[in-house]
Amino acid sequence: MFFILSKLLAFIITPYTWVFFGLIFILKKIWYTPFKKWVLGITVFMYVISNSFLTDEIVRAWEYCDDDIYLKDTKYDLAIVLGGMGRIDQRQQRFDFGISGDRLFQTLELYHKKRVGKLLITGGSGSISKPNDREAIYIKKYLNAVAIPDSNIIIENSSKNTYENAIFTKHILDSMNFKGSILLVTSSFHMRRALAIFNKAGYKHVTPYVTNKFTGLRKFEFDHCFIPNAEAVFGLNLIVREMIGYTIYKTIGYI
Repeated sequence: MFFILSKLLAFIITPYTWVFFGLIFILKKIWYTPFKKWVLGITVFMYVISNSFLTDEIVRAWEYCDDDIYLKDTKYDLAIVLGGMGRIDQRQQRFDFGISGDRLFQTLELYHKKRVGKLLITGGSGSISKPNDREAIYIKKYLNAVAIPDSNIIIENSSKNTYENAIFTKHILDSMNFKGSILLVTSSFHMRRALAIFNKAGYKHVTPYVTNKFTGLRKFEFDHCFIPNAEAVFGLNLIVREMIGYTIYKTIGYI
């Protein structure tokens, strides 16, 4: 009983729920006025974008699925892990991992299983006001702290976007005369664009490995199919941004 009540309470105290039911209340009050169709349209729109089942289907259509790399025993000389994994904690001078930190954590598992030889972390500063806060430098500090030796870490800390991730990293690998196999690691929602950019940049022997997937097996549970959920809006937002990013990159010739 407590479990059910806790789920119900979580739904009730969500601000998105207040807004949604507030719109329904307003709609009831103005049902016989000319404003009805506008409020009704907004209410339906908010319901659709917060419906977990519907947004899952949109996300599923865009998310990249690798060839079940995790379940195999293939070995790779190098794993390129794309940045954007969190934020820098200025006060403690450490890196706080977010949802995309899964990119690094899954790669570390492969590394400790000896399926990956070296780690290349690519990512500079995405901040206009703090250009010297470079993600790859902080990730390297974290890797050293968990006993990954410098000899197995390569960093690229100048890039500001995925295109520069690919170009600047290639400069490093070309200078090393690297010819080995590469595992390209990024989030499932980001892989479609990232892989296209790396292929266009001239990489050879690259295998995609996706992390932090948003969708899994289809669910037909009542709350998933019918109850508004703010997390669905978050997932949809990521995918829309990626679709726009992919279109822009393709337009300017990065893909």
